[in-house]
Amino acid sequence: MSVFIKKRQGIKDNRSDFFFNIIVNCMLILALVIVLYPLYFIVIASISDPNAVNNGQVLLLPKSIGFSCYKIIFRDKDIWQGYRNTIFYTVFGTLLGLSISLPAAYSLSRSDLIGRGWIMKYFVLTMFFGGGLIPAYLVVKSLHLTNTPFVMIILGSVSVYNIIVAKTFFESTIPKELLEAASIDGCPNGKFFFRIVLPLSKPIVAVVTLTYAVSHWNSFFNGLIYLSNQNLYPLQLILREILISSQLVQGENVDPDSIVELMRVAGTIKYGVIIVSSLPVLIIYPFLQKYFTKGIMIGSIKG
Repeated sequence: MSVFIKKRQGIKDNRSDFFFNIIVNCMLILALVIVLYPLYFIVIASISDPNAVNNGQVLLLPKSIGFSCYKIIFRDKDIWQGYRNTIFYTVFGTLLGLSISLPAAYSLSRSDLIGRGWIMKYFVLTMFFGGGLIPAYLVVKSLHLTNTPFVMIILGSVSVYNIIVAKTFFESTIPKELLEAASIDGCPNGKFFFRIVLPLSKPIVAVVTLTYAVSHWNSFFNGLIYLSNQNLYPLQLILREILISSQLVQGENVDPDSIVELMRVAGTIKYGVIIVSSLPVLIIYPFLQKYFTKGIMIGSIKG
């Protein structure tokens, strides 16, 4: 009798698990569609006929495939200038952020650092309180950084969140015995950090690198506030101007055919602009994904 009851209970449990898995899978599929469809729509809308897009005829498949909006986007010299500026800001801003964040995180992970708790509290305080936009602008202006490329590299190059994640990673991954063994062998702190800690910390280095690179690549607010020279504009700010004005080619180089073509594809330009600005990051991310996933999971276990 007891065996029969256990079997009946097992059947009920299996059925409940089966229906639960079906519900969970359906919810996951729905969430996947909700996330992926806007991305898919942007791609097919950017290569479809502008009239079909404006009339709502493009839903699942592109209509009258063409690349006229991309031709207009890449025809403008400001786009290429913005690409050069953004690559410059991203590379050097990321290097500056890494050179500050990783040593700071390692120092805070050391239990023998005097005043480590107070320093960490001051760091965390900056995440919740700031001086405001006007005081920040006055400080930047007093340092003669306005309208210079350095303002795009320096501002936003250090993130307390990244320091905390890297600090947690160092604490949970680098054993203290390794430091003790290196100290016995006469290895100084700097050499230990560069020769031992960094090679063992590729996941967190990838996480911090990707975070800083994406932040600098997508940055436009600092350029909007601190830059007035259009030759220094990052790509995102140029694309923002395009989306606002719906006008890409301006000045004496404009010909009537360009104006007509621009007006015809104005509805699809915004989709092409999104792809142009996001494609480099989407290309780089798969190569860092395995390090990114491992590093962010390990770095978020503690703290």
